[in-house]
Amino acid sequence: MDPYLDRSHLSLQAAVRRFAIDRIVPVARELDETTCFPWDNVRAMGERGWLGVPVPRELSGMGRDYLSYVLVVEELAKYDASHAITVSAHTTLGTSPILASGTDEQKARFIPLLASGQVLGGFGLTEPGAGSDSSGTRTRAVAADGGYSITGSKIFITHAGVGEIFVVTARTSRGEGHRGITSFVVCKPTVDLEEAARTGIGHRPGLPYSDGVTPGAKEDKLGWRASDTRELHFQDAWVHRDQRLGEEGRGFTNFMKTLDAGRIGIAALSLGIAQGALDVALRYTTRRRQFKRPVWEFQDVRFGLADLAAEVQGARHLTYHAAWLKDSGRSFGKEAAMAKLVAARLAARAARTAVQFLGGVGYTSDHPVERMMRDAKACEIGEGTTEIQKIVISRHLLRELEA
Repeated sequence: MDPYLDRSHLSLQAAVRRFAIDRIVPVARELDETTCFPWDNVRAMGERGWLGVPVPRELSGMGRDYLSYVLVVEELAKYDASHAITVSAHTTLGTSPILASGTDEQKARFIPLLASGQVLGGFGLTEPGAGSDSSGTRTRAVAADGGYSITGSKIFITHAGVGEIFVVTARTSRGEGHRGITSFVVCKPTVDLEEAARTGIGHRPGLPYSDGVTPGAKEDKLGWRASDTRELHFQDAWVHRDQRLGEEGRGFTNFMKTLDAGRIGIAALSLGIAQGALDVALRYTTRRRQFKRPVWEFQDVRFGLADLAAEVQGARHLTYHAAWLKDSGRSFGKEAAMAKLVAARLAARAARTAVQFLGGVGYTSDHPVERMMRDAKACEIGEGTTEIQKIVISRHLLRELEA
């Protein structure tokens, strides 16, 4: 990947790999089974700067390019998707909207806490009646007492329990569709105050917490089980007007930009799962013997893994290219959707293939491929389903044809 990666990229990639092998691999299975949030590893990742990779140094970030962030997510996902989605959701969903649309005061107030990993962030967009149709937002924000009173409900929100800073969308006018949707920064205390006290991260009492914000019970998910996912309820939750993010009615535009960038992150996560599954299958099939010879010597196995390796490399080019376009200040919406579409489908197929080639043991938790298979499914749903990616891509194709 020489066209994309320089020595600093390779050094960062190697550091994340060492961390994952030393700190994540020993606990990944237990965290998946217990669904416990990995506070100790999150603190360690924050100390290394990985919760603020693309954030400017003056705002407590690493000041690296977006490709560096992609490499961190990809490398983590090779070993555990829950750790990868924690970094991805925090960075592209919780932090980037404030970085992209916030005032200087908002950036100074919230970004350093997020970029340094002192607190976790999230993005409140999806609702019971507004999933793929994100313009169907029903949560309301009514002007009141120098601010806004927010009432509504969000679902499937990463970090809804453990997080403290959220970008939330709500309607400020009664217009239908995307018109009248506005973004806000809303804060609430973490549900894990004991863990926050023990680890020294996750809670900052000085934040402008809003009464009336309540997280639901932690979702019992198929995959990404160590990641915190819950509903987030708002009942007359008041926020000051200086917590409005951007102009009234511009929330839809803001979060579409967020999702474009987020799709590159999910593509990287999917790519990591696919590469991780391929790595496990390669190691196993070259060591496992059947019919008095290594499984690798069977043509079906060799050809199957060769196909996967070629597809992983193709998905990597798509993902890195989308990140390069973003870093270059060029349009990247179509390429981000393509990368996410291809990489997410590949992750699911690679994990299934790895399970098949490992045979019976691949179906057990003795090997990580069964967890990878469960984790991979979320990649085809989160930040726009496979079908939504096709809609996005086809719209871009039509615009290009008309031009």
